[in-house]
Amino acid sequence: MKSTRTALVAVTIAALAFSLTACSKKSEPAAAPATTTPAAVASGPFGAACSAIPADVAAVASSTAVADAAAKIPALSTLVSFVGAAGLGQTLNTTPNITVFAPTNDAFAKVDAATVAALKADPNGKLANVLKYHVFAGDLTPETLAGQHAMLNGGPITITGAGQTFSITTSSGGTSNVVCGNVKTANARVYVIDTVLVPAG
Repeated sequence: MKSTRTALVAVTIAALAFSLTACSKKSEPAAAPATTTPAAVASGPFGAACSAIPADVAAVASSTAVADAAAKIPALSTLVSFVGAAGLGQTLNTTPNITVFAPTNDAFAKVDAATVAALKADPNGKLANVLKYHVFAGDLTPETLAGQHAMLNGGPITITGAGQTFSITTSSGGTSNVVCGNVKTANARVYVIDTVLVPAG
């Protein structure tokens, strides 16, 4: 009788210990899966060169056509003069939902004098072709910027990066960086770049 009672107590204690162990295991939180923090996507203009855009211009940019807005930014004066020489100002101003990659004056200063002279000598041909290589017929937001895109002149560019850091590779193998991005005008989204995009050929 005593041995039976002892055995029963032992079984009860074992069962209780098992129950407590099981409850303890169930209460342990599952390990969170490892995650990679994505690059922050800009909701407005981003980049150090955005400081070159006068405050009064930035304030009205969203209601100003792209060529007219660029004409009010001193750092883009060379681009504006070339657009005028090629007769593309009106086209840029009246075409909806385009993306413009705008080289700064410093970007044009990197181009050798002979190439600049050749472009100026053929404004409706060579110059227009280079300028159209800076325009995409569509709205490329920061979320959709990375990838390969066919530009207005038919040539491709490849953009890599994410968040607020992007670089561009041209069909001729040149590279450029976005130094002020996601500037919205009335009909275009503008990315200011530090090197002129030169197409192959």
